[in-house]
Amino acid sequence: MIRLALISDIPQIMQLVKEVVPLMRASGNLQWDDVYPNPQVFEQDIQAGQLWVAEVDNEIAGVSAITTEQYPEYAQVGLDISEEAIVTHRLAVSPRFQGRGIAASLMQQAEDVALERDILLLRVDTNIQNLATQKLFPKMGYDYKGEITLQFRPGMRFVCFEKRLSTQR
Repeated sequence: MIRLALISDIPQIMQLVKEVVPLMRASGNLQWDDVYPNPQVFEQDIQAGQLWVAEVDNEIAGVSAITTEQYPEYAQVGLDISEEAIVTHRLAVSPRFQGRGIAASLMQQAEDVALERDILLLRVDTNIQNLATQKLFPKMGYDYKGEITLQFRPGMRFVCFEKRLSTQR
C-alpha cells in the first residue's frame, strides 16, 4: 500500500535509512550518510505533503519524496528547469523488501501525482554508483539525460532521467 507519510512514521523511516546506508556505501554510493537524510528532512517533506511510504504488513518498506523541487544543476544536461516537473527525491527501499516492485510502485505514485496536478513531466536523479535505480528508471519509461554535479554534494556525480507523460490517458 502506498500512502502519504505521517510524522509518526519517522522512526520507521529512519530505521529504513539505517538499513540502506551500509549497502549504499558498500557499493561505492556515498550519497547518504549519518547526516543526510535526517528526521528533519523527512519532517519537512511530511509537512509539505510530499513524502510517500510503501507499507507491507504494517511495516514501512519504502519511502520517496515526490516534489516539484528541481536542482539548478539539471541545466548542466540541458533540462529546462523553468518547466514545471514532478521530481522524485529520497527514494529508498529496505533491503528486507527489495525485489518486490516497491521502488517501481513509488515511481508510479510520482506519475499518479503528476497526472492529478496536470503536470506531464517527471524527473529524477541518482548517484552514478546507484546501478539499481539506473536500471529501474528506463524500465519505467524514463530517458537518460546525462551526468551532473550537485553543489551541495561536492565530489559526487549524478545521472538525470526524464519522462514525458502523454495527454492521452
